Amino acid sequence: MKATPLFVNPQWWLLPGILLIPLLVVYASWGQFDPQLWTHLATTVLPDYLWNSVLLAAGSGLLALLLGGSLAWLLHFYQFPGRALFNVLLILPLALPAYIIAYSYTALLDFSGPVQLGLRQLTGLGYGEYWFPQVRSVGGAICLFALVLFPYVYLLTRASLAGQSPRWQEACQTLGVSRRRYIWTVVLPLTRPALFGGMALVMMEVFADYGTVQYFGIPTLTSGIFRTWFGMNDRSGAAQLASLLCTFALCLMLLELYSRRQLRFYHTGQAGHSVLPTRLPHVKGWLATGAVGLVLWFAFFWPALALLVWSLETPQAWLSLDYLQLLWNSISLAAASTILLLVVAMVLVYGLRQRLAGWQKLLIRLSSLGYAVPGTVIAIGVMWPLSAIDNQLDQWMEQQFGIRTGLLLSGTVVALMLAYLIRFLAVAMQSLESGLSQIKPSMDQAAASLGCTRAQVWRRLHLPMLKSSLWTAALLVFVDVLKELPATLLLRPFNFDTLAVRTFELASDEQLAAAAVPALTIVLAGLLPVILLNRAALKR
Repeated sequence: MKATPLFVNPQWWLLPGILLIPLLVVYASWGQFDPQLWTHLATTVLPDYLWNSVLLAAGSGLLALLLGGSLAWLLHFYQFPGRALFNVLLILPLALPAYIIAYSYTALLDFSGPVQLGLRQLTGLGYGEYWFPQVRSVGGAICLFALVLFPYVYLLTRASLAGQSPRWQEACQTLGVSRRRYIWTVVLPLTRPALFGGMALVMMEVFADYGTVQYFGIPTLTSGIFRTWFGMNDRSGAAQLASLLCTFALCLMLLELYSRRQLRFYHTGQAGHSVLPTRLPHVKGWLATGAVGLVLWFAFFWPALALLVWSLETPQAWLSLDYLQLLWNSISLAAASTILLLVVAMVLVYGLRQRLAGWQKLLIRLSSLGYAVPGTVIAIGVMWPLSAIDNQLDQWMEQQFGIRTGLLLSGTVVALMLAYLIRFLAVAMQSLESGLSQIKPSMDQAAASLGCTRAQVWRRLHLPMLKSSLWTAALLVFVDVLKELPATLLLRPFNFDTLAVRTFELASDEQLAAAAVPALTIVLAGLLPVILLNRAALKR
């Protein structure tokens, strides 16, 4: 006997189909191929766009792989002072958006910043008399991306190591295999999917970034999309560049999915029986504590402390009308988008629970691809169809009634919310699907046999059991919307700014201290879901 399906609608598949339209529009832009434009791009800026994009993604991914993998390895296999606290704190850098840490480190390490100023005062050297690494460079961007994003690798690797049974090590010891050989021949191959899955996530985030590369003046595909659209006023060319970026991101998503498939296949650890970490000697233990603490200091506490100090220098900024308006715009937009996302995610997740054809379930899965696609790509895919609808509606209303409607969709928050829906649907679906998987179909059948309608089953049975998953999804989506920059920059209505947009604008004008208040607000908002994510990971 099958479970009674909820949200039954013979045309429900139209919803995921609509969500895929922006991605299809981006690739369909090649139908308006302009040879002159691409000849110009290919002979001038396109090689730099491609090279810098790949170099940033690969460099950041490798450095995050080394950093996150080493930290997970150290904390799993060895006992040293502060180990339990570091297990909780090492995920904090995820609360810092990459563009905010870029602004913080630029203010700290630039020629006029406190670090170089102190160096000149200490040594007596002047401008040009000493060498100091340039933070606004490809190398500087790689380091900052790795500092912010290494927790992706750390979390996946930590989960992979925790899921490996210590009985394998005991079996190897009985066969005379040394600890070092066991690590290299057993543990490392089993952990490899987690390492490269985390690396793929880091590279996807780097491909999607706009604020950091724009601020550092690094030409990438993301910044090239903005320049082609606004500088050359060529939407088709921008969409075609976006399709290249989308292809890179989707390839990395497939790599990450493949890695997670392998990860689930190999994890056969048994609960309640874990590896006992080796206690490091006194000196080595404190060296390990210092090394982990140093990473955490540079990745989170130093930039966060700089933002806090700058914001306290202008306490009136917290209560200014401008800041309160930004806060209201950001919170109201994030709250409305979160409600929309939860409703759509609930419908699609319940669609997966029904007896559907394979292609229909595949369509639902594909509708959540937006999380792997940069915000600039989604913004362009949303803008084109909405602009066409606005133009057609305006023309029809003028012909029929002599009324000009203007921009009803593409120039309003409707476009923004649609972009957020496509971009972050996977976040909500993942949390809700995890919660719904714990509700057995037999429970639906039992409720139906007692005379409960579908609505009663959902309200009395499913909703209470999904409450935790709903709150988790809402919190994660809310903060993701709050931090999103590229799509907001492209699609926001006139005279409508958010905390992320104002932070970017002030930092672009070199008003880094003034940008501290909105930037710190975003960081504080990001801490709660990060802590929640860490608690969930530690329970596994």
